[in-house]
Amino acid sequence: MELHILLLLITLSLLPTIILRRRQKNRPPGPPGLPIIGNLHQLGPKPHATLSTLSKTYGPLMSLQLGSVTVVIASSPSAAQEILQKHDSSFSDRPIPDAITAQPNVLDTLAWSPGGPRWRSRRRLCTTKIFTAQRLDLLQHLRQHKVQQLVQHLHQKSAARTPVNIGDLAFATMLNLVSNTVFSEDVVDPEFKSAGEFKEVVWRIMEDAGKVNASDYFPAVKWLDLQGIKRHVRVSYLRIHKLFDEMIGKRVSYRDTCAARGDDFLDVLLDHCQHHQHDDSEDYDPLTIDNIKPMLLDLFIAGSDTSGSTIEWAMAELLHNPEKMQKARKELNQVIGTTNNEVKESDIPKLEYTQAIVKETLRLHPPVPLLLPYVAGNDVEVGGYTIHKGDQVLINAWSIGRDPQFWDDPMVFRPERFLGSKIDFKGRDFEFLPFGAGRRICPGVALANRMITLAVAALVHSFEWKLPEGVTPESLDMTEQYGITLKRLSPLCALPISVY
Repeated sequence: MELHILLLLITLSLLPTIILRRRQKNRPPGPPGLPIIGNLHQLGPKPHATLSTLSKTYGPLMSLQLGSVTVVIASSPSAAQEILQKHDSSFSDRPIPDAITAQPNVLDTLAWSPGGPRWRSRRRLCTTKIFTAQRLDLLQHLRQHKVQQLVQHLHQKSAARTPVNIGDLAFATMLNLVSNTVFSEDVVDPEFKSAGEFKEVVWRIMEDAGKVNASDYFPAVKWLDLQGIKRHVRVSYLRIHKLFDEMIGKRVSYRDTCAARGDDFLDVLLDHCQHHQHDDSEDYDPLTIDNIKPMLLDLFIAGSDTSGSTIEWAMAELLHNPEKMQKARKELNQVIGTTNNEVKESDIPKLEYTQAIVKETLRLHPPVPLLLPYVAGNDVEVGGYTIHKGDQVLINAWSIGRDPQFWDDPMVFRPERFLGSKIDFKGRDFEFLPFGAGRRICPGVALANRMITLAVAALVHSFEWKLPEGVTPESLDMTEQYGITLKRLSPLCALPISVY
């Protein structure tokens, strides 16, 4: 398409937005923007940090014009609480990024579906059948086995004096932890000798979904898919749905010939498909094989990438602050012992300092620094300003977790701040929102906490860690890289040295 025609289309698409904005009053303040692109040029490579800086000038509730989309950013606990708790019914829906719409049955995803009967039905299934403490306890032996496979692999690397990429191993381990919870089987080679197709497809989806996409800021021309992101990611979505079909097909065939039922998440979902086909309750929306696949993908994306990156950040902070590593190992030796004992999920309640390390990591490095966006269903008064119907809303969890008004020395990694503190990440404390809050808080918080804490405890208990030659704890690069999750710019590589 000719450039001048494209620019004309974009300009025409912006006219209704410009007219509407002039009519709307009492918007939150924000920086002036440029014609057509608005404030897009100001975001930079780290939007969460840029928005945090801007909030110091324009306040904890500010508005930006990103292309033709008006976005309101909340950067304080009080603003977040008003949006996520006081006015949660007005912000129950999400705008769906264009790349996400490339997957089949996108409205069946738990993360992106509108907050209506279908979403409530799926959410209720997760909270009452899937993520219950009883269900998680039934499957903890599978997760235990996966972590021990990681430990054994690291013992081999230690014997060979071979450094490892901690982030890569954490991601692969989390994929297998999730897959064993969902399917009772591995999707990545447990010996870590090959990446496996499943891991590669999940990685490609996350990479494409994390790209800045013009279609999200100029919806009127999204049909052009100017960057080709939607076309590219659709191939990966179709492939992972095909892999799900194969796994589900094997399970259905087994269930047809055997009366025994398992305890994993897939059996729960298949039971629900079979036994609730004629449920007439108001909020019920029937499940089929096709529409459980987007839910499964949600579990894998949220469970593997966010948990894997949190483990990598936790280990990076411990290598950056070796005295914290020693303090954690002392606690682990007291609770687990100084022999080759395995860390178990049942030990976690006794590992107060290790739990504090995980919380402090999530405070400084929330896996999703800008919580998944919301869209206003009606005009709402928040903090003395009006958020208008159709405005998108972002909660800057990264900025809130580093606010000196609520945290002493917020840039310092200090797990001790959580010892004896009742502050938690379950959505009740709005100064600490790594998993969100309100009706759309991440339903898998309990599973994520178990997986992350178990993995970090095992890595610290079983090994000393040595940084590469020439890298000191003080010089370790801690630079962030913004994407669908908050990753490290430089991979974390270190040599494991077996303790037992």
